[in-house]
Amino acid sequence: MSSYVTKKTPGDTSWFTKDRFGMFIHFGLYSMPARHEWVKSIERITEDKYDLYFKYFNPDMYDPKEWARQAKAAGMKYVVLTTKHHEGFCLFDSKYTDYKSTNTPYGKDIVREYVEAFRAEGLHIGFYYSLIDWHHPDFTIDQYHPRREVPTAEEISSKRDMKKYAQYMRDQVTELLTNYGKIDILWFDYSYEKDERIAKPWMSGKGKDDWEAEKLIATVRSLQPDIIIDNRTGIDQDIITPEQFQPTHWPKDKKTGELEIWETCQTFSGSWGYFRDEMTWKSPKMLIDMLINTVCIGGNLIMNVGPTARGYLDYRAEEALKVYADWMKYNSRSIYDCTMAEPEFTAPRGCRLTQSNDGKRLYVHLMEYPFRFLEMPGFVDKVEYAQFLHDSSELILTKTESAGEDALVIKLPPVKPKVEVPVIELFLKQK
Repeated sequence: MSSYVTKKTPGDTSWFTKDRFGMFIHFGLYSMPARHEWVKSIERITEDKYDLYFKYFNPDMYDPKEWARQAKAAGMKYVVLTTKHHEGFCLFDSKYTDYKSTNTPYGKDIVREYVEAFRAEGLHIGFYYSLIDWHHPDFTIDQYHPRREVPTAEEISSKRDMKKYAQYMRDQVTELLTNYGKIDILWFDYSYEKDERIAKPWMSGKGKDDWEAEKLIATVRSLQPDIIIDNRTGIDQDIITPEQFQPTHWPKDKKTGELEIWETCQTFSGSWGYFRDEMTWKSPKMLIDMLINTVCIGGNLIMNVGPTARGYLDYRAEEALKVYADWMKYNSRSIYDCTMAEPEFTAPRGCRLTQSNDGKRLYVHLMEYPFRFLEMPGFVDKVEYAQFLHDSSELILTKTESAGEDALVIKLPPVKPKVEVPVIELFLKQK
């Protein structure tokens, strides 16, 4: 069994640390301008202009069953959809706002269709819910708000009441956790501390007190006690969520030193929402490396897709998902129910290790193919059998001396197999 012990959490993370790989979906009105999900803030777009997107929003090609099919094929085990992003637009039929998908030309509850489709494929269901809301009349103007540069911004903001907004959030979260069955993850986003560099202190920062985070979390736990909650309300809960950042070590709690349960959230390109002209899409090798590099230090990876305004995944997103589908079809055993290798095992140069949670199998990911032989000092007398994971073909084991130490040698074909990152599966001798 794995010797790594993570800190205890309020929610049930037992399935989460086995599944390891998920899909994020950022979908909203911002898919129509198609130039970043923060477009309303970045371009200081007025409500009148932004209302045009609401007026014409009609994802007529929205097919959540197809999304779910592709997610499952890619090896993803759970999914998180933006039920409401910072723009304030709701993809569900909330009775607390008119700013929702059922009042657009599309006319349907997008969240309900999503839940039904992904649940039918056996994936765990997650909801993202933005703490920020640039549409709500009681959300005070801050450094990110689209109206921050309006001359009367301070006066406008002074008449707003964050307590009313906090109640609105609790009401909507209650709807989300009452009307759609069991929900496995609730992904709040996000808190930002006061910044002394901002010239107008009155508009700087929002955190747990603004969200009334203790009440919000208590509401969630009262409705679905086992749900996984992220750390972005300003109060730690079940998982920490480094964004667009790839840790190189297993994160620890800064106060207790305990190992965190964590998930890095990443994008296929440089944007979360659909961005037509954004071209920094990650290569196939980078996509696979990110997944391996996450699991090999005890984490989860959630990769994002941003559907088009018509509701389908564009060709670049589908190509990226196909990269995962092709690799995970044969190599998922090195990802699911795996974690960081025990300290006694050191990865050879150009390799990453994962180990099954039962401790019986070790996976050597060949990030750099080593031609004909792979030397593994410290592995002598620890391995019973070796094979390529993608086809279960045997790999011959021998021994040699390396830098004064006996080393296990795995004989490899000189030509790299037609796999983006080949994986060696080692069956360990049991003590």
